[in-house]
Amino acid sequence: MRTIPIQLPETVFSALRKNPEEFVQEMRIAAAVKWYELGEISQAKAAEVYGLTRTEFINALARYQVDFMQYTAQELAEEVMNVD
Repeated sequence: MRTIPIQLPETVFSALRKNPEEFVQEMRIAAAVKWYELGEISQAKAAEVYGLTRTEFINALARYQVDFMQYTAQELAEEVMNVD
């Protein structure tokens, strides 16, 4: 895994009442959820960004009140037709 330093003002940690490590983890979760919500990345890739399992990512979606299913009606119909 690659480590990328991020500089943040000391005052931001109190916004979420988290220590720096917890704050960065929360940033990863928020980014993964938002990118998934926007259709930029898949659930699997979002879980990878989040650093946990796909199931744990789906639970995070619920916490952020984001629907786990981001299919259009047509995409869903195509998925159903392709089921073996």
